[in-house]
Amino acid sequence: MRKLVILLTLLCSYCIVTANTLRGIVTDENNQPLPYATVMVKGTTSGTTANARGQYQLELNPGTYTIVCQYIGYKKTEQQIKLTEAVQTFDFKLPAVSMQIKEVVIKSNGEDPAYAIIREAIKKRKTYQQQVKEFQCMIYSKGTLQALKMPDKILGKKTDKQDMGLDSAGSGVLYLTESVSNIAWRQPDKLKVTVVSSRKSGGGFGINFPAFINFYDNNVEAIITEMGPRGFISPIAENALSFYKYKLEGSFIEDGNSVYKITVTPKRKYEPLFTGTIFITDHDWRIHSLDLTLTPEYTLEMLDLLRIRQTHVPVSATVWRVKDQVVHLEFAKLGMSIAGNFVDVYSDYNLQPNFGPKYFDNVILKLSRKYNQHSKNYWDSIRPVPLEPYEMRDYKTKDSTAKANKDSAFSRYRIDSLRKKQGPVKPLQLLWSGISRKDYFTRDSQIVYNTFRMKGLAQSLKYNTVEGLVLAVEPSFTFDAGEDRALTVTPYFRYGTSNTHFNSYVNVNYATRGKLFNSKGTNSFLLAGGKQVSQFNHDNPIDNLMNEFYTLLLHENFMKIYENWFLKGAYLRNFDNKTSFRLSATYENRIPLENTTDFSFFGRNKTFTPNHPYELANVPFDRHSAVVLEASFKFQPGQKFWEFPDRTIAYGSKYPTFEIGYGKGIPGIANSVADFDKWNFNIRDNMNFKLFGEFRYNLGVGGFLNAKDVEIPDYRHFNGNQTFYNIKYLNSFQLAPYYLYSTTAAFYATANVEHHFNGLLTNKIPLFNRLKWNLVVGSNAFYVNSDNNYVEVFAGLENILKVARVDVIAGYQSKDNTRIGVRVGFGGLLGNLIMPKNN
Repeated sequence: MRKLVILLTLLCSYCIVTANTLRGIVTDENNQPLPYATVMVKGTTSGTTANARGQYQLELNPGTYTIVCQYIGYKKTEQQIKLTEAVQTFDFKLPAVSMQIKEVVIKSNGEDPAYAIIREAIKKRKTYQQQVKEFQCMIYSKGTLQALKMPDKILGKKTDKQDMGLDSAGSGVLYLTESVSNIAWRQPDKLKVTVVSSRKSGGGFGINFPAFINFYDNNVEAIITEMGPRGFISPIAENALSFYKYKLEGSFIEDGNSVYKITVTPKRKYEPLFTGTIFITDHDWRIHSLDLTLTPEYTLEMLDLLRIRQTHVPVSATVWRVKDQVVHLEFAKLGMSIAGNFVDVYSDYNLQPNFGPKYFDNVILKLSRKYNQHSKNYWDSIRPVPLEPYEMRDYKTKDSTAKANKDSAFSRYRIDSLRKKQGPVKPLQLLWSGISRKDYFTRDSQIVYNTFRMKGLAQSLKYNTVEGLVLAVEPSFTFDAGEDRALTVTPYFRYGTSNTHFNSYVNVNYATRGKLFNSKGTNSFLLAGGKQVSQFNHDNPIDNLMNEFYTLLLHENFMKIYENWFLKGAYLRNFDNKTSFRLSATYENRIPLENTTDFSFFGRNKTFTPNHPYELANVPFDRHSAVVLEASFKFQPGQKFWEFPDRTIAYGSKYPTFEIGYGKGIPGIANSVADFDKWNFNIRDNMNFKLFGEFRYNLGVGGFLNAKDVEIPDYRHFNGNQTFYNIKYLNSFQLAPYYLYSTTAAFYATANVEHHFNGLLTNKIPLFNRLKWNLVVGSNAFYVNSDNNYVEVFAGLENILKVARVDVIAGYQSKDNTRIGVRVGFGGLLGNLIMPKNN
């Protein structure tokens, strides 16, 4: 065994010794570096990309090679080099291409010759898009984000520049990561990325998911959908001539073939379009290379600039593929200035990989078991793009700091330092912003913590006509139990100053990971009990803040509540594939409440409505007990996954989400009078049609199979809204009364649909296109029978200041007059992030 180890060590040493490095700098004729130039071995796809300073390095076995160097707008250069030394240097000096402009003649009809070339490229687009049925390759990715400026505060919150790895001036590296992956792909949309190795400055999780940007597609997605919900139109899309202007700058000869340089300019602002340069080869009309830019003027969101550079090279006699891609981004908002570069270098293309029938499954990203355990020497030996000096410093500084923190993990000094950094509790935190404290300790060579949180006392204040001013205390304790286990204890205390009722209860939730039915996921066990205040509609259609606004300022009390002593047990299973099911049993002793105050600041000439929902005045609500069992199951077929060594994360699916639920009231147990059986089934989805916008829907059916004894809290309530504010767009009816249409019918159907144009149409309207206000239209409806139905239609504007949405709605009702109203809520780029997940 010992001899075998020695032999393997000698073989590894031999391999390292015999691996030669060719390095150098790529410059123009004025000795200015050409950033991200392509350097490769002729006749292969083995090669590298220079860094931002034009430096390159290439690992090759000893021998003689023809090295090819190329850069957009410069003459491709070849040099035969014999590698005999461990490290050899060769610098490339590329001359600018000599453009032949004698053929650039504007035709009599005023059309630039570029249009004829683009038409030919458009004809060949689909051929090249579908030319390769499947392939496999390796990819090296490096991502860097640099802070050029970072303010002391962002939106009033202090920025910890030291924790972010920045200097006192607010500059430095925010993010630096590298990865090497194997890419497997098959028409039309099968993909598997296997991450062989990954490294993040300072340690921790950091992976560059390759940015597959294909300009042979009609609609190009730039990194993530949020940067352009409609996508962006390729300069050689089927309909590109309707959107772009083209100008032929000239042509040059490369490998005996002409390559045309064409400037691409959008015809109109506020369309999802690129600007820049695209190079097209003669005769075969394929993309040679490109340098294209997106800006906010052309619907880029979030960023101020996104620049994409690609170099395409032949990988067979008839097939060209992307050799390297550089994405540069810039962001300057809220006092911050951030720039980033994401470099992808493709190599070792295999166009006939012969994947097995089961090679592609639902896993699109898989991390090797030891993906993040490779040494510095490993990265120095395989890295095709040399590190910049600032990147070297960042790795050295942050890796050293991370090691020191890990070595000191058990030290009392380290834990005391973390505790001290939290600072003392301030009066303003107690009264308004809230308290968050962590108690640090060590377990298995890691620092972990328990957490205490409490909402600010002023933010916990409430007001309603039943309790008057409500004083509440809402703390929460979370204990790290180790091995993916956590215990959360949430007590709640509430006192009504008008009715002098004190209510308190406690929620205890224990969460742990584990397998069930041979599938990984999270188990949550809930036990809760005490005395609480609940809305008659358990979906809580009106929140406390809106109720307080209308009660105190407009003398309208929409929230209807009751008290209940309760005991509840529940089990929730969330599988890693986003499938979930929930089982619960609830006992409630329900107590009716009445208004005890008529105080408000304004509108005293009006009268508050009773606390009993006036729409259900003919339905009695007396003190009673109810035992209710509920079960629900939710799943989304076709889910794709990211597979980590210890868990799987759902990535998304192109199919809708289905949910089915069942509830049963059980009479006779603990004096329960509830006796009913009800069911519901829902299907919902968001469908992105790119240029034509996004369609969202939520369709449902349900009813009561048995309705012998159904109390008001157990009715099917349709989520109405009588305030100006709404965020439950796909789970509410914006003008409907809260309880007028509540039912125990055997069958009902609901539909919520809306279409977000994401800039379509409004990009043609002056001012709206500059402000990027987007049109949204839709309809909400439910049907119980001919006497109980409702439909509303609406049109609105969203993405107002990136956050707000305003709708104008017309509601047609079977039990009331037609209403027209306005509703305000969240919507748009940032507004969608604020809204509840299942709105």
